[in-house]
This record gives sequence, C-alpha cells and structure tokens, in this order.
Amino acid sequence: MQQAMARLWRIIEPIRPRLYLGLVVTIAASVVGLMIPQVLEVLVNNLNASPTAATVWIAGGVVIALGLIEAVLLFLRRVFAIGPSTNTERQMRVRFYQRIIDMPVAFHNDWGSGQLLSRAQQDVTQIRRWIAFGMIMMVSSAATVVVGIVMMSSSSWTLALVFMTVIIPIVVLTYRFQQDFSVLTRRSQDLNGEISTRVEQSVQGIRVLKAFGRSEHALENFELEAGALRDNEIRKARTTARFDMFMFALPEIMLGICLLLGLFQVNAGSMNVGELASYFATATLVVGPTRMLGMLFGQAVNTTTALERYFEVMDSENTIVSPEQPVPAEIERATGELIMEDVRFRFHDAPGDQPDLFQGVNLHIRPGETMALVGVTGNGKSTLLQLIPRLFDITGGRITIDGVSVHDMDLDDLRKLTAFAFEDTTLFSSSVRDNVLLGVDTALPRSEQDNIAWEALETADAGFVADLPDGINTRIGEEGFSLSGGQRQRLALARAIAARPSLLLLDDPLSALDTKTEERVTAQLHEVLNNTTTFIIAHRSSTVALADRVALLDDGKITAVGTHQELLRTSQRYRYIMASKPARSAEVQA
Repeated sequence: MQQAMARLWRIIEPIRPRLYLGLVVTIAASVVGLMIPQVLEVLVNNLNASPTAATVWIAGGVVIALGLIEAVLLFLRRVFAIGPSTNTERQMRVRFYQRIIDMPVAFHNDWGSGQLLSRAQQDVTQIRRWIAFGMIMMVSSAATVVVGIVMMSSSSWTLALVFMTVIIPIVVLTYRFQQDFSVLTRRSQDLNGEISTRVEQSVQGIRVLKAFGRSEHALENFELEAGALRDNEIRKARTTARFDMFMFALPEIMLGICLLLGLFQVNAGSMNVGELASYFATATLVVGPTRMLGMLFGQAVNTTTALERYFEVMDSENTIVSPEQPVPAEIERATGELIMEDVRFRFHDAPGDQPDLFQGVNLHIRPGETMALVGVTGNGKSTLLQLIPRLFDITGGRITIDGVSVHDMDLDDLRKLTAFAFEDTTLFSSSVRDNVLLGVDTALPRSEQDNIAWEALETADAGFVADLPDGINTRIGEEGFSLSGGQRQRLALARAIAARPSLLLLDDPLSALDTKTEERVTAQLHEVLNNTTTFIIAHRSSTVALADRVALLDDGKITAVGTHQELLRTSQRYRYIMASKPARSAEVQA
C-alpha cells in the first residue's frame, strides 16, 4: 500500500501546490466550524448570567458569519482540487492508452481486453476521486479530530480523555478492515474486468453465437461470472457493514458515557452548563470526521488496489522498441529487398521441451518480386510475416530490408517501409476513407489523400464503395460487419496499398474472393505497385500461380524455393501440399 501511494505522490508532483491550498482551506473550514460551539458556550453562559436580546443577536450573527466563511472555504477546496485532479486523470489515462498501444502483440495475447478497459476507466477514475477528495479529506478529518479534542479539553480535559479512548478500538478495527477489504476489492475489480471481456467478446462474436445457437450457453457463462461478482460484492458489503456498525456505535456510546459524566461534573460544580454545551457541540462535530476516517480508509484501500492494477500494466516490459541510435531509413529510395538469415523464433510462453517454431529460416526476396509462401496449416506462415515489421521479435538470426537489419531501424521507419493486410480483417468504426488512409501521411493535402484512397480502392477492386450511401465517407459499423467478407477484405487490402510500402505483406488477403476477382486484383496490384516487393501467404493454387517465385515452409525451415512449375517438378512435399489446396474458393458474399 505504501509503495503504491508513494508512486502516486510522485505522479501528482506538478499539482501539489494546488492540493496544498485545497488542504489548507479544508482544514480552515473545519476549524471555523469548530468555532461555532465556542460561540454557543459564551451565549449559554451569558444567558444564564444576564439574558439580553443583544446577546442572542450578536451570537446569531457570529454563527451566520462563521457558516458563510466555512461555505466559501469549502467552495475553494473544490476549485483548488477538482481541476488539477481531473487533469491528472486525463494524463494517466492517456499514458495508459499510449502504453498498451506501444506494447507488443504478445502482451495483448496475454491480457484480456476487458481487463485493460477496466483499468483504463474504473481504476483511473477511482484514483482521481482519491486525489480530489479522499487524500485531502483524510488529512483534514484527522486534523479536525485533533483540533476538536483540543477544544473539548478546554471545556473538560477529563471528558476529552474519555472520548479519546474510542480512538484505540477504531484503529484496531480499521487495520483488520483494511486486510479483509483489500482482498475483496482486488477480486471485485478483477471480476469486473473479466465481465467486461466477456461482454466485448460476445458482442464481437454475436454472429457466431447466433449461427451456432449458443446464445443461451453464453448467457449461462455470463451468469456464472456475474454471480461470482455479486457474491464478492455481498461479502464486501458485509465487511463494510460490520465496520460501519462499530464506527457509528462506538462514538455514540462514548457520547452517552460522556453525557453522564458531564452531568455529574456540572452537578459537582467542576463544569458549567456552557462548557458542557460547548463540549457536546464540539464532540458532535468531531464524531462525523471520526466516522469519515473509516470510510476514507476504505477508499484508500480501493485506491491502492486500483493503483496496483494500473501499475501492473505500466510496469510491463516492452520488449519491442526502437534502438537508441537507429539507422536512418531511406524510405523514398527503398526497394524492399528482404533477406532472412537463419531466423529462429519461439513464443515466450512455449513449453521448454517444445522445439522452436522456426529453426533457421533462410530466404531472399529480390526487389520488386512477388514471393508466395506456402505450407501446411498451422506451421507458422502468418507468424513469419509478422516477424518482418517486428510485431513479434525473432529469437535468433537476422532479418534485413535493403541491407539494414530491422532491429537497427526506428520502428516508425520500419513500419513505413512495410504494409500488412491480415487474414483476419480488422476495420474500425469510422468512415471508409479513414480506414483506407490509416497508413497515409496526414500532412498531405486532402485532395491528394482522396486520390490515393480512390486509386487504392480501384486497385483492390473495391468499386462498391461508390454505391454506398455516402460513398467513401460512409461510416461502417463495428468491425465492419455491415459489409460482406469479400468487401471487408478488399478494404483491408486497399488500406495496405494506400500506404505505398516498399515491402507489401499479404496474409492470404484474397481468400474471400473468387478466382476471377483474385486474378483481376493481382493484375492491378502488379500494375500499380510494379516496384513494390510483395510477400504473400497463399492457401490456394490460383494465388501461387500468380507469384514470381514460391517458398515452401516446412518443419520450421524454408525447404524449397522456385517457380510454381519448378517446385511441382522437383518437390514431392510441394506437390502434396498443392494437391490438398482448393483450386478456387467457394462463392463469396456480394
């Protein structure tokens, strides 16, 4: 807890002066509020000695003035604390988002999207509430209790000492509450993340759930997770209820005891009525902050858990970063020549006794050449392509583009040299134009951007865009599911083409197209990107036949390279793989 709060203290360093001001005015407001019982003591004693209307009016006026001052001070607390705390919240959320988009693909394979979402939203909001309210109120409440006990001592040190005895059991209860509540809070926040992941996955896969009639099954699983969260929340509520019961009961019991003792003291003449009235008015004001300390301690536990979850992500090691002194990339003059030398790779979570996925891949793709990569399903073809722009990092060997190792390039430069069209099409809930121009320099004039977009769409045989309600500015739905599979693939291909890469990486991007459309798109690609080196994963013999050369990936190595006809003559393994691949795809959606 201390370590998490210490890190938060460093984060809020720029806004500490404003928070100090907020703390000062909050403590001042509490002190002003505690002065009202002192006025009450003077009023009661004066009324007993010589009751006059002027005494009442003066006392009433002083109380009103103190109340107005307290209200202004509380208003200033919000002015000083709210603005800086919300700005800190924004900065933390932006840094969190920047962190997760900078992290490698392997990180996102390990983390559920709902867990990241709950940390970015709920946890950061909890931290902001603590900065703006909890932190200040905890210090000011403690100060109010101390100042209040001092003022109570001026009325009767005996009664003040008796009241202080309630602090000891409150401290013990608070410590035990912190231990139990912190465990329950962490579990609750983790369960919330799992539920967020479940909802997101169900929404994204709604077509699959409906098509297979598994909606009820998904609902049952969700009910189990929601039930687990409910049970945990009930345990949290019971823990809080027990704590609150003692936090409310102990001060009230102590006030009752002090009332009896105070009446005895008044009867004995060691305390006057005004002092007794002042004591109980002050004690009543102190009871509130005493109870609030317990509530604020619970909030501190929640915040500590939120901070730990936040820093779990922020402290994750980013293993794929740019070198400190990158080699400048000549993007305009790049040819896209790709060389893989003894490339090895294994996933970070692979069992120790499992061999490397790639055990020394060697391949040379010449500038402007189209190379097709074939192999049996599941042998790592997609992963091999993802090693080139460093979506994953090789564990051995070397990959170069135009003679420069990809590990010596700045990541931004590397990914400007390459463009990727994935097998699993991903489109964003934005306009067609925004999706196609994702990799295009935003500094270009809009008219030039539009020309690039339309050229890319035409090359990808995506002329259907012109028939959409708003043409290229038509907004597509979540994941682009308002479009057919073939339309989504062609938009994803257009996005890769629009980036004008030197090295185009295609992970079977034409699988949803019929053979004639595939041939037309491929011919247009050769025409528009005649100087672009292309590395394409092929699952169909029709795609393979359109490539300049073919590389066979088998058992973690490139075992054969040549033209389609050459490999058919010389490689029995290649003939077997080609014989198992369909010559053409089934009909695709409109």
